[in-house]
Amino acid sequence: MSTVAENMIATLRANGVQRIYGVPGDSLNGITDALRKDGTITWAHVRHEEAAAFAAGAEATLTGELAVCAGSCGPGNLHLINGLYDANRTRVPVLAIAAHIPSGEIGSNYFQETHPQDLFRECSVYTEMVSSPEQMPRLLEIAMRNAVEKRGVAVLVIPGDVALAPAVNDRIAHIRQTHPVVVPGREELEEAAGLLNAGSKVTILAGAGVAGAHDAVVGLADTLAAPIVHALGGKEHLEYDNEFDVGMTGLLGFASGYRAMEDADTLLMLGTDFPYQQFFPSKARIIQVDIRGEQLGLRAPVDVGLVGDIGDTAQALQPLLKRKTKRAHLKDAQKHYRKTREKLDDLASKTRKGTPLHPQFVARRLDELAADDAVFLPDVGSPVMWASRYVRMNGRRRLIGSFAHGSMANALPQAIGVQSAAPGRQVVAMCGDGGLAMLMGELLTVVQSQLPVKMVVFNNSSLNFVELEMKAAGFVNYATGLDNPNFADVANSLGVLGIRVDSSADLDAALKKAFAHNGPALIDVVTARQELSMPPAVTAEQAKGFALYAVRTVLSGRGDELLDLAATNWRQLF
Repeated sequence: MSTVAENMIATLRANGVQRIYGVPGDSLNGITDALRKDGTITWAHVRHEEAAAFAAGAEATLTGELAVCAGSCGPGNLHLINGLYDANRTRVPVLAIAAHIPSGEIGSNYFQETHPQDLFRECSVYTEMVSSPEQMPRLLEIAMRNAVEKRGVAVLVIPGDVALAPAVNDRIAHIRQTHPVVVPGREELEEAAGLLNAGSKVTILAGAGVAGAHDAVVGLADTLAAPIVHALGGKEHLEYDNEFDVGMTGLLGFASGYRAMEDADTLLMLGTDFPYQQFFPSKARIIQVDIRGEQLGLRAPVDVGLVGDIGDTAQALQPLLKRKTKRAHLKDAQKHYRKTREKLDDLASKTRKGTPLHPQFVARRLDELAADDAVFLPDVGSPVMWASRYVRMNGRRRLIGSFAHGSMANALPQAIGVQSAAPGRQVVAMCGDGGLAMLMGELLTVVQSQLPVKMVVFNNSSLNFVELEMKAAGFVNYATGLDNPNFADVANSLGVLGIRVDSSADLDAALKKAFAHNGPALIDVVTARQELSMPPAVTAEQAKGFALYAVRTVLSGRGDELLDLAATNWRQLF
């Protein structure tokens, strides 16, 4: 008779799981020994459980299939929480195995005791503890089905002694994801079509929910003469082959996207959870479509809310819409986008020898030299800004990050998950210096696992986006400086190809060498600390805050910082 753990591994194998990310521990001995005996599922050893959860989430994002991570009891599985929050908010199927202390000791304040079934509840769609072998494999099946059908994290808590106990039932469950057709009712569709037909300036805001619906959404835009503004989650799904795309809005966006929404009298929201209320139009009527009814009206009051799959709903709406012949709103938005795009591209310029590189230039050259099917993973902070503005999508590339949870240090561990699932694909982690340093131990993981991840470090010796937020709020920068090592030297000492770039003239050669290298490579690029990443609309409060920052900075004896700021950003300010 097999053990409960052995039955678990057999079930995971039958459901296509190829690896489990984690750090071993005694409470996981049943799981890891079952993996050793099975021999078909890899134990993907990372150096920190947070990286395990990030890696599993990124693998699930790339493949759409169930991915698995594990943590030992107490501190081990607690380290999973941040990455699991990210996966759950990204809505991807992840199973987390949280080992527990011996079942007979639960409730006694035993060594490393926590209550994981309570702790994980907020970052999961399902969390349950296996108290006895009789509950298995049923609870595993329920957990996997919740993860797959609800598109989220399922946590199975299991004491080490229960995992090692003889299995009462050897049943192997097979979970198949369902693909229902979900469209709103006829009356709801007609009401939405009525508003869209009546609108003279319709704009579409599209998010991650438009995945797989590119042609249907573009078709709607054509019929409605509507510019398409994409949220960050919608960038990879709609930016390419789309004459109606006018860029992004929000804190990462730029002026054309903001203006296309602000000028609209009717806004059609498609599969987006865009969170910034201040960027929604002040007077437009709003129609929102989402597969999750609870999302309707969450960010802005809606006039019509529709529950449905975006592609299916767009096709159902099309016959009810009248093609708009007056297309001035669209043409104006397209013209504004072209001008905005030109200004952004002008900022991606070289710097003179001996001065730090403009991060815009680094991102643009990275975009131009990377593979047509590369996967880009930007760290939260300024790397996300540069990726959103300069990395172009084409229908084959992917852009994966911590876009909903917004966690630092996501790029490298997520790249581990993507590269593990796609070993022959070019994987580019756009690392912030702060993010890389936070989980720098995972450089050892890419070496040990022989993963050819390419890491481009935007090294500005600061928590750069935090500094920008401080400036906008009127605060003198404080506690944001980073005393960094030469990351290229660190990489070389660990067996990763490391290249230091401190001149624009050397960037292309470094990128080409890294991309051609048969193994992991890290390019440490010295970038300008004072580079401003301007939002699409600067509020009076932000302008006041920036002026206050300038005054306070001079009064604190740091006027040289303002001179550096002006010298770095004269391209944007004049």
